[in-house]
Amino acid sequence: VRRGIYDRFGEEGLKGGIPVECGGEDAWTTGYVFHNNPDKVFKEFFGGYNPFAEFFTKDGSEVTLPFGGLRGRGAMKQDPPMVWDLHVSLEDLFFGCTKKMKISRRVMNEDGQTSTIRDKILIIDVQPGWKPGTRVTFEKEGDQGPNVIPADITFVVQEKPHPRFKRTNDDLIYVSDIPLGKALVGCTVAVRTLDGRLLNVPINDIVHPTYCKVVPGEGMPLLEDPRRRGDLLIHFNICFPKSLTPDKKVLLRSALLP
Repeated sequence: VRRGIYDRFGEEGLKGGIPVECGGEDAWTTGYVFHNNPDKVFKEFFGGYNPFAEFFTKDGSEVTLPFGGLRGRGAMKQDPPMVWDLHVSLEDLFFGCTKKMKISRRVMNEDGQTSTIRDKILIIDVQPGWKPGTRVTFEKEGDQGPNVIPADITFVVQEKPHPRFKRTNDDLIYVSDIPLGKALVGCTVAVRTLDGRLLNVPINDIVHPTYCKVVPGEGMPLLEDPRRRGDLLIHFNICFPKSLTPDKKVLLRSALLP
């Protein structure tokens, strides 16, 4: 009946009612009221069974469809990979460490239709000598679904800033502040290494603005052989005096100028 009403009078006929064949005080039928029950809608409106009833629970909420859902039964596809940064200190990249990353993902229940959010710990064994950009992939650890292959989860190593060193591949760079006098006559530079040792590096050369002191074997471990290491490169920031007395100028002139 209501299907015929809709065909003849449209949506307004359903909402406001339609004129009946005979007159009288109640010349219009009662309008249709939606009661938020999909089964009842189809039974009353189409006069039969709801062909989409399998897609809804009793309370009207949508059910996750197995085997490809409406897009095609049996079709399986994998979600795109999920990529996260893994921030690691220079010390951890020097010694190696174990990182435990907690993820929350959707896991299918035993009924194969509903799912639950659950936590899982992923363990990453950071190797000595890993470089920024190193990727660690856990296959199919993403959200589960009845018609999808779970996505891969990839962690990308990012190096945290360090207060003393900068890294270039397998080498470590250290910048030492020295006064102009020591740059000219020589000095000793003390460097605290990542493993806690104190290196006293003698500087016997004249330190010019582009000078670099190379200390072999005091850099980062080599990934292919952690027993070997890169180099420590010491650069210098030469501190010039802000002023000189006349006597010092005379001494410097006699020492430095022909």
